Amino acid sequence: MPDHVDHLLAQWAVERPDLDVSAMGVVGRLARVQRLVEAELRTTFAAHDLDASSFDVLATLRRNAAAGGLTPAALMRSAMVTSGAITQRLDRLEERGLVQRSPSDADRRSVLVQLTEAGRALVDDTLPDHVATEDRLLAGLDAEQRELLASTLRTLLEHLGDEA
Repeated sequence: MPDHVDHLLAQWAVERPDLDVSAMGVVGRLARVQRLVEAELRTTFAAHDLDASSFDVLATLRRNAAAGGLTPAALMRSAMVTSGAITQRLDRLEERGLVQRSPSDADRRSVLVQLTEAGRALVDDTLPDHVATEDRLLAGLDAEQRELLASTLRTLLEHLGDEA
C-alpha cells in the first residue's frame, strides 16, 4: 500500500526523472517515524510528569545505579548534550527531589549525581509504560522484522559515526 512518501517520490520522478531520489524515501520515512514516536513518548512521559530529556537522565542514572552515581560529564556523554543543557536538566531534577549531587569521594573537585528514592521510584514506575509504548509502536512488525530493522539502523548509525 503506497504511503505519503511514495506519493512524494512519484512526484519527483515526474518533475526530476534525472535524479535518483530513493534515499529520500528512507530519510523521509525515518523523519516521519521519528515524529510519530516522539509524540507517543511525549504523551507517555507527560503522564508521569516528565519529558524525554528528564527521563533520559533519570533512566541513565538508574541503569548505572551500581556505579554509585555518575558525574555530570558522564551524563552529558550519555545524553549527547552540552554541559549547560545537562546542568539545566540536573537543576530541574534536583529541585523536584529526583536527583542529588554530592562531592565525589575519588575527586573532591568533581560531583556525583545520584537518584533519590523518589527519582528511582519515578523511573521504576515510568519504565513499564515507556516499554509498553515502544512495543505498541512496533506492533506492526514481527520479531524478525524488528531484528532486521534494528540491525539495519545500527549499521546506518555506525556509518554516520555514531559512537557506542
